[in-house]
Amino acid sequence: MAEEQQPFVDVSREPGGFSIPELKWRELLFVGALRLEGGAYVRDPGRPLPPFRIPDLFPEGARFGVERRAGRAVIRRL
Repeated sequence: MAEEQQPFVDVSREPGGFSIPELKWRELLFVGALRLEGGAYVRDPGRPLPPFRIPDLFPEGARFGVERRAGRAVIRRL
């Protein structure tokens, strides 16, 4: 029986976006769920995205800017 993956809960709202721990951001890049394209990060729909407590943080077709601050990745939709 497959274990159900628990949603990731350490998401903080920020003005104009949200933040996640930098380690989680690096994981998203490592698994290929997000990739750099033309100076912005985009969702790769062919790669798995772990579940988040807040749904639709990374919708397909959206472009994101990322700023690393105090051990967190602050992500804003462009």
